[in-house]
Amino acid sequence: MARPAVADIDLDSIRANFRLATTLAPQGKALAVVKADAYGHGAVRVARSLAGEAEAFAVASIEEARTLRHAGLPHPVLLLEGFFEESELDEIAREGYWSAVHDTAQIDQIARADLPRPITVWLKVDTGMHRLGFSGAEAVAAYQRLSGLPQVERVVVMTHLANADQAVADRVSVADQIERLPPALRAPGIETSVANSAGLLDHDQARLDWQRPGIMLYGASPLAVENDHSQQLQAAMTLKSKIIAMRWVEPGEQVGYGGRFVARDRRRIGTVAMGYADGYPRQAVEGTPVLVDGQRAPLVGRVSMDMLTVDLTDLPNARIDSEVELWGKRLSANEVAECCDTIAYHLFTGVTARVPRVYRGR
Repeated sequence: MARPAVADIDLDSIRANFRLATTLAPQGKALAVVKADAYGHGAVRVARSLAGEAEAFAVASIEEARTLRHAGLPHPVLLLEGFFEESELDEIAREGYWSAVHDTAQIDQIARADLPRPITVWLKVDTGMHRLGFSGAEAVAAYQRLSGLPQVERVVVMTHLANADQAVADRVSVADQIERLPPALRAPGIETSVANSAGLLDHDQARLDWQRPGIMLYGASPLAVENDHSQQLQAAMTLKSKIIAMRWVEPGEQVGYGGRFVARDRRRIGTVAMGYADGYPRQAVEGTPVLVDGQRAPLVGRVSMDMLTVDLTDLPNARIDSEVELWGKRLSANEVAECCDTIAYHLFTGVTARVPRVYRGR
């Protein structure tokens, strides 16, 4: 019998979430963000499921783009971090990848490259995130220079929203960031991309020519306060396992490493085949919820490498082989993440390769 830890991936839900993204911005186009192995869901399987609907895909680097090409997906693939070495430009041109450009040195490299065909560039403008991108004045000059290069056939202007998950931003707001895009780059005929998942779900003004849905495709909302749109998202990953042992512990006895949990009264403890080597967060606090045969039970004791323990005292019907949902369709990844002082993105991308992905839908 195989170890019962598994990540169940619902491809139909991912497609439904992508369709929600396109419905929110029907006047524009949408690419599907499948970086980090589609946020842990499996980039190739997710991209194949969306192949008939997505205009393009987005990844972090050329290595991730190659995975899609080698799987036979012909779509444009945007490299969100751009290229790291000049030698990548030939492959970018040959394969029809799109590349972000965020630095003058990259433009210099494009200008001296002998390419088999012109490329599409996404010019990154820093409007408040302060990670990558040109300032406003620099961006206008960069756009003009790129537009004049024979190595470039098309330039899309993009920026990245810093606080779109907050209904009211303490610092730079979505409106602030859009206003910081130079007027010359918001002129008719210039393609622009502003909306990430949070922008799509909660900010009309961010829904421009190109949308970049990421986390929402996988059914987790990035918003601090849910709205009508985010509540339509369907969870795509259900991380589950089974109870593999049960025992009673007496008052004063500890469970797990370090004695973090000590029973105050007689408790029935179940051991689950799931641990931090599978990607379940070690920092999960006492009381973090799981579902045992659909009923909530609290985690007790420290998460160890291969196992964790839950309190089954109030679930008299729980037994060995009872199914345990760690997060998924019935238990929000956002709720679990909050108990682990992290975010759903981290949970999804942290599920390790030793957990089999089982796909449903097409």
